[in-house]
Amino acid sequence: MIELRHLRYAMTVADEGHMTRAAERLGIQQPPLSQQIAKLEAIVGASLFKRLPRGVELTDAGRTFVERARTILHDVDLAIEATRRNARGEEGSLAIGFTSSAAFHPLVSAAVRSLGETSPDVALKLEEASTPDLIAMLHSGLLDVALVRSPVAQSSGLVISRILDEEMLVALPDRHPLVMAKGEKSRHVRLSQLADEAFILYRRPSGPGLYDSIIAACLAAGFSPKIRHEAPRLLSTLSLVAAGLGISIIPGSIARLETNGIAYLRLDPGANLVAPLYFARKDEQPSGALQLFAHIVQHEKALLK
Repeated sequence: MIELRHLRYAMTVADEGHMTRAAERLGIQQPPLSQQIAKLEAIVGASLFKRLPRGVELTDAGRTFVERARTILHDVDLAIEATRRNARGEEGSLAIGFTSSAAFHPLVSAAVRSLGETSPDVALKLEEASTPDLIAMLHSGLLDVALVRSPVAQSSGLVISRILDEEMLVALPDRHPLVMAKGEKSRHVRLSQLADEAFILYRRPSGPGLYDSIIAACLAAGFSPKIRHEAPRLLSTLSLVAAGLGISIIPGSIARLETNGIAYLRLDPGANLVAPLYFARKDEQPSGALQLFAHIVQHEKALLK
């Protein structure tokens, strides 16, 4: 059986034109090298080298063999390097999913941008969907990683890490009395102050985790929120707030949109209301690109502190 080392032996002997010099270059003794070349010729069934008084030279058959050997070894080197690049996360592909609210968090956009800059040869696929849909796509293999806001019920077979907790804000029409009150930017709003407000929340199953958290926090504050409207997307929720149809409670990063007609107030810390961000992937050996992305997420998280 011909091995890769036999190809390298033949190529080196051809380059050097001398058995002894080739053996020195290969780091082996000359007699074993001559024996390996003779064995190779026996396997091939043709003489590869003419033995000369002061060296060797390729036969016609030998030139054909060495030419093909160079191509094979070059392809092997390329395959090894490509594999190493893939393992380092420099090549390959990565399918990233996120909920609509997670997409606006600076950590997410910074991590995706950093991955693109670090590994431009990694093909990225981005998917926005609800948490249940993203989890289903993870299980089916359509996604490699998902960034979601709510705890995952069907977590079997997944590795889920809570990356951070984000402050939540009250979104109100910009002419709301709480906004117009003097010094509103310097103080917090208690949840109990919102007891008589019409709430606008994004509809289940798009945001079951945050939806349920808001309801629970209001109940803990002594009232059941009057949910006047539900919307399928956060942007739709904000449009209804801007139209003066009610108020909402949203992750703080959404305020970066600076939607006209909306003001954002901070909640009193006693509300214990935060928007978590989870990193979810399948419980299996991650690809190089996924390992690199996970590392980048942790790095960007440290930069945000």
